[in-house]
Amino acid sequence: MQAITRRRFLGQGGLAAGAALVACGTPGAARANPIEMPVGVQTYIVRDTIGQDFAGTLRRLAGMGFQSIEMCSPHGYGKSWESLTKLTATQMRETIGAAGLSCESCHYPFVELQEHLDERVAYAQELGLTQMVVSGFWLKKDATLDDWRKSAEACNRLGERTRNAGIQLAFHNHHFEFAQIDGTLIYDELMERLDPDLVKMQFQVAVINIGYKAVTYFRKYPGRFISLHLADYSAEKKQAVPIGQGVVDWDELFSEANAAGVKNYFVEMGAELLTPSAAYLHNLTV
Repeated sequence: MQAITRRRFLGQGGLAAGAALVACGTPGAARANPIEMPVGVQTYIVRDTIGQDFAGTLRRLAGMGFQSIEMCSPHGYGKSWESLTKLTATQMRETIGAAGLSCESCHYPFVELQEHLDERVAYAQELGLTQMVVSGFWLKKDATLDDWRKSAEACNRLGERTRNAGIQLAFHNHHFEFAQIDGTLIYDELMERLDPDLVKMQFQVAVINIGYKAVTYFRKYPGRFISLHLADYSAEKKQAVPIGQGVVDWDELFSEANAAGVKNYFVEMGAELLTPSAAYLHNLTV
């Protein structure tokens, strides 16, 4: 199966967000939710509008049918998010709630948590988060397995501190964790090194396009996962397609998700794919 990068999977992402978010229908909270998890979306997709019009962007996401969001740290994600640093966590929580959305999870650069964990935990508590997600270790291309192991150990130490504050730390994978070093798959090594209690996993379903299925890992490591990033892929078109129109067996995935420990999920695809994806998820039953 031909590889496709995360950037291509997200399409034009924030660049397309303005056009894709114009339509605004019934708020997501009013729609059905057959699989008993809120229909969520990752806000990185709307990075080009969220800083300019936070409340409006959230309302448009809710209008598409989304019920929850996963934030990206305003302090760690650069200029697209910079204006949001002016909001207190309480103001952010109230704005999210006013749009009819909930927020339990947020992405953070690893280095941000290493350098500012106490401040970020305090902010997360005020925001009402239950999950803080490390968005990757982002090691150099020539990193060794020992480099990955050291990062995993450092992540465990962060996870112990967030647990003491009542927040679960998680780790988000990308495609590059499914490369091999000296015959060992990096992702498998991380599963061995990350403490199952201190650091849960957020699985990026997009790696289906390089041959890795979420359910394979759900079955191999039950209870290790807390959330998902959803994407779908057409092998024929070799591109991302709306949830339910590609190769992922969503009935199988969600049937296995409970035993895996999954509590929530977030669509992360090109903004033009959001509306049909949300509609499919609202009607999905397993």
